Amino acid sequence: MTQIEKIEWDPKYSVDVEEIDIHQKKMFDMFNELIDMKNIDADPKIYGNMISDINDQSKLYFSREEKILRKRGYPDFESHTKAHRQFIRSSISLRREIAEDTNNLTLEAILELRDWLIRHIETCDSLYVPFLRIHQYIDEKNQKN
Repeated sequence: MTQIEKIEWDPKYSVDVEEIDIHQKKMFDMFNELIDMKNIDADPKIYGNMISDINDQSKLYFSREEKILRKRGYPDFESHTKAHRQFIRSSISLRREIAEDTNNLTLEAILELRDWLIRHIETCDSLYVPFLRIHQYIDEKNQKN
């Protein structure tokens, strides 16, 4: 059986919002746990629960991020939230497929979901970092005056 290499969170993924970085780290940990389960060929019944946990965590993570972006008036908010919904739909779909047949949780399916998250962080999330930094700078400037 081919094994998937785990991925560790790296500061390059940081969005300079500690709470969001913590959510990212948790998602990475959960994917690594799922990879461990698959690599050791764990009881397939637990895969569905882990995918459900990843889905639940992603909802917390995305809703918190969206709340911050909405509050700041992020101009690309709508397309950003659409991307989040795509991930959630994909994880729900995978959960259903696993419920039908645990063999549907392939290494490729895990990688596809995990790599989507990494690409999203590296591309979409990285776009809002300067926007939030500017707002933080303005807030700090206003507090000093």
